[in-house]
Amino acid sequence: MQAFFTLLSRIEKGEYAPFYLLSGTEPYYIDALTDALLVHLVEPTSKDFDCTTFYGKEAVGSEIIESAKRFPMLASHNVIVVKEAQNLKAETLDELALYVEQPTTSTVLIFCYKHKPFDKRKKLYKAAQKKGEVLDTKPIYDNQLSQWIRDRASALKMKLDPTAVELLSVYIGTDLTAVEKALEKLQVALGNDAIVFPEHIEKHIGISKAYNSFELQKAIGLGQFSKAFAIVQYLNRNAKEHPLVLILSTLHSYFQKLLLLKGMSGQQNAASVLGISPYFIKEYQTAANRLSMRQISKALQCILKADLKSKGIEGAPQNDTRILEELLLKLFTLT
Repeated sequence: MQAFFTLLSRIEKGEYAPFYLLSGTEPYYIDALTDALLVHLVEPTSKDFDCTTFYGKEAVGSEIIESAKRFPMLASHNVIVVKEAQNLKAETLDELALYVEQPTTSTVLIFCYKHKPFDKRKKLYKAAQKKGEVLDTKPIYDNQLSQWIRDRASALKMKLDPTAVELLSVYIGTDLTAVEKALEKLQVALGNDAIVFPEHIEKHIGISKAYNSFELQKAIGLGQFSKAFAIVQYLNRNAKEHPLVLILSTLHSYFQKLLLLKGMSGQQNAASVLGISPYFIKEYQTAANRLSMRQISKALQCILKADLKSKGIEGAPQNDTRILEELLLKLFTLT
């Protein structure tokens, strides 16, 4: 997300705005910018005097503005953080808009508005565009996740083996906050300039390098029934760490990629389009060649039906273990 990195770069250069309107459906970017501002602006010795936090449900507009108009006592800036700002009342937003039109230059007011985009028709949004910084966040797409993991690992001075990247991508998914925590845990455990392999993921994050959703999709794609069945048994025995909804999501994404690959006329940019490492493209190509377009389409239908069953929408109620085992049999008997 280029807008995020642009804002982060300005903060790291010491170029601060008096107001930050951070909103949208991807909380990771909002938290990351807030943390960056606090790291650069708030010293431990001045935190009690020059940093104030409000929460949307209890916050009163007049109190936020009063704090924002106060001059710093020890630090260079007075920092105000409004968390859960999506819970503020409409009249409070209008009050804040009046403040933002003429903000106190020695104050940095950070507005954390999560889980939905801020209404661009509001006075506060228009004022923020003129006097501050605005960030509208959205979740990244599945095909962008692997590159994002590699970039964040590089920023933490680590390099991930391609299989390690796929393990994190498949197991954690697009929850960027969870991925970041996993990478930070690896950095603490392995140190700078480390090369992370699947065994490190297994040891420090708890994702088995042999029995996981990534290895399951690979076994299914390559037609290795015995291996796939063994993985399914492991996943069912450890259902708490491997919920069915995550497994089905992973398989659905995998067959979607196979379908996309099947329909490509050329393979030059296939890895980039699919959002996978070039290291795995041969494996995907083998699976796509083994299955017909009809079989891949049927596989997607089977996964959808399994998802509906897991939610009690289709057929008699079944436990997750049986649903996954039945799905596996269907995926290996596609016609």
